[in-house]
Amino acid sequence: MQGGKMIIMNKWIRRGLAPVLAVPLILTACSNGDDGEDDTIEVGEVTRSIFYAPLYVAIEEGFFADENIDIDLTTTWGGDTTMTALLSNSADVALVGSETSIYVNAQNPSDPVVNFGALTQTDGTFLVSREPMPDFSWEDLEGTSYLGQRAGGMPQMAGEYALRQNGFDPHEDVELDQSVDFENIASAFASGNGDFVQLFEPNATQFEEEGIGHVVASFGEESGTLPYTSFITKESMIEEDEDVLVRFNRAIYEAQQFVENESPEAVAASIAPYFDEASEEVIANVVERYDSQDSYATDPYIDEEGWDHLQDIMDESGELPKRMDYEDLVNTDITDLALE
Repeated sequence: MQGGKMIIMNKWIRRGLAPVLAVPLILTACSNGDDGEDDTIEVGEVTRSIFYAPLYVAIEEGFFADENIDIDLTTTWGGDTTMTALLSNSADVALVGSETSIYVNAQNPSDPVVNFGALTQTDGTFLVSREPMPDFSWEDLEGTSYLGQRAGGMPQMAGEYALRQNGFDPHEDVELDQSVDFENIASAFASGNGDFVQLFEPNATQFEEEGIGHVVASFGEESGTLPYTSFITKESMIEEDEDVLVRFNRAIYEAQQFVENESPEAVAASIAPYFDEASEEVIANVVERYDSQDSYATDPYIDEEGWDHLQDIMDESGELPKRMDYEDLVNTDITDLALE
């Protein structure tokens, strides 16, 4: 999901976000609802995931339409490309890991980016073993090979944090392999690589159903509450089109309440058009698993405690360019207006 990178000079530039600052900024193109037409918001999502169920619910259940908003949704595949789309005005709003806003703003862009709405509030990955381990304990990882997520992204940082919390040095006590691209991690494990793997859904559930792997732990439960995936926009968008963002968050809130209060089966039926390769039963199981560990935010607020925890995790992983004040990178006024 997520992830993104950047540099305070050499280290972060190698990771690919620095070039986005060279893209010329042009005026954002949100249509004006004053003429009776709906406003159109271009949303770039970092990946397509059941983890993002409330966004799809807001579209499918008509919550955006109720707010006179049309959503043009594009999957931008990766934190780097998602933030590039936002900064080059190919997207008005980015759905991406909050850590990317820190990477970008550490470069002092002329038009800073701001987190204005929460979608998920825990890590969304699970530790999957090759063999059934009903009595799993973290000590079982000692000396094993472990397929992790990419360095600098929130999944990997949350994974490393969980290992440290359980007494492991992720770079010494396990054979950590971060060489596999995100989209190929599941297939690499299915092909026989690694004793354990860190997987998003629905791969974890599908592997269990197929007997390929077995979920033994949740990194979301282990790493705690934090603004994991957020809606991010530029300050100029807030200055020019705050009202449409207020209506955007109102629609998201309605969807969050739908996911919170309706059955996993009802949520699965709503979002099934976005996941052709997964059955509604699998989707419902994934929704239930995420819901049971409170992964879905129940409102768009990003609180300061979670923001600080996010930066602590980044710092422990050696990926925090510098600490960023909550008030500078998080806007709660939009949600206040949306829910008043």
